[in-house]
Amino acid sequence: MLTIGILGAAGIAPGAVIRPARRRDDTVIGAVASRSSEIARTYAQVHGIPRSYGSYEELLADPSIGLVYVALPPSEHARWTIAALEAGKDVLCEKPIAMNAAEAAAMVAAAERTGHRLIEAFHDRYHPLSRHIDEVVASGRLGAIRNLRADFLVSIPFDPNSIRHVPELGGGALMDLGCYPVHWIRALTGEEPTVVSATGTPNPLGVDMTIEAHLAFPSGITAVVTASMAAETNSNSLVIEGELGTLEIDNPVFPSAGHSIIETVDGIDRISTVAGLMTYDHQLEAVVRALASGEPTLTEGADIIANATVIDAIYAAAGFPTR
Repeated sequence: MLTIGILGAAGIAPGAVIRPARRRDDTVIGAVASRSSEIARTYAQVHGIPRSYGSYEELLADPSIGLVYVALPPSEHARWTIAALEAGKDVLCEKPIAMNAAEAAAMVAAAERTGHRLIEAFHDRYHPLSRHIDEVVASGRLGAIRNLRADFLVSIPFDPNSIRHVPELGGGALMDLGCYPVHWIRALTGEEPTVVSATGTPNPLGVDMTIEAHLAFPSGITAVVTASMAAETNSNSLVIEGELGTLEIDNPVFPSAGHSIIETVDGIDRISTVAGLMTYDHQLEAVVRALASGEPTLTEGADIIANATVIDAIYAAAGFPTR
């Protein structure tokens, strides 16, 4: 039985880990911690968690906790992830894993030093849809890949009290949303891109409400990544253009909520979907399996640092300060 502790009484945790854990017979949510004992206690009561702590240190000292789920703002990820690793815990940390690549590197180094696992919670990467995309590209049906377009657009109106809009907490469209498209194109190509150019629109506090980046890969593939918190409607998509055809995927982030795949070759469209559970269920399955077997996951180690490095480079090219 893997016992999971949650750092942060966060709104994402019920869908991301609490309910998925309860749908399994080999995982249990053992405790939640907040900086407020009252908040932690109320959260635990609402979600049926047996123990609550009024500090993160108390949870990390709980010997029954094997895996810590870090659901804090990005500005707190490095500090508490490293503390959890040094306390002898494995860690599943929410995306984006750090404020910048330097923090990401320090976190990965801590995992290597302690011998414990650090996995970034790109849940979509574990859904069968992601594997299907890889297989279509690898099959050669699209021919050599030439261009990619990856977008994540959401309506998140400006709120100076929301972590998504505060630079010191790790806010911004690229951090909160664009980290997914960056990860898609890196995973798809298996290469690390150069940022050719980038532009963005700041909010009154200085974080990016919108951002667009043009990237180039060593193989000659080009890509455009767009993220926005100022969209009129919510959408996310990935378009893969090859010499022989194209693949268009709608909603790769949350495919269990409904998605579509359009593969076009020789002018003929093939429309399909891929069966699967919620992305978070697949993610937890991969984490549990990896911790038991020692096998690597798709979102740890060098991948963590590389994704943060591209995000840093996009911000620099768009004229935003390094976090």
